[in-house]
Amino acid sequence: MIQEAAMKENAVITIISITIIVLNMMMIIVLDIKNAIMVATMAEVTTVTMAEIMVATMAEVTAAVIAEVTAATTAATTAEVTAVTMAEVTVVVMAVTTAEVTVVVMAVTTAVVKDVAAVGAGCFNLINN
Repeated sequence: MIQEAAMKENAVITIISITIIVLNMMMIIVLDIKNAIMVATMAEVTTVTMAEIMVATMAEVTAAVIAEVTAATTAATTAEVTAVTMAEVTVVVMAVTTAEVTVVVMAVTTAVVKDVAAVGAGCFNLINN
């Protein structure tokens, strides 16, 4: 009877030991699965986060670069166009003004010369008569 009790006790101890071993193995499997899920989750989160950061950064950088290039190009183009336009307008205005002033001066001078000639002719006639 003592032997039977000892055998039952050994059997219970063996079953408990096997149960502990199985539970430990299950815990290892659960930890492995948890680690695999964590790695996959971290990879997914990192990928999505990096993609969003890259999109936002590229949008911001592109906007800044376009603004800079547009501002510089507009300033340079405006300066160039203004310089060329002012030069051409100045040439045209000077040419037109010179031509108009010359016409007016010549007309006034011709009229004055005619008047002076007429006065001189009248004086000559008065003197000779």
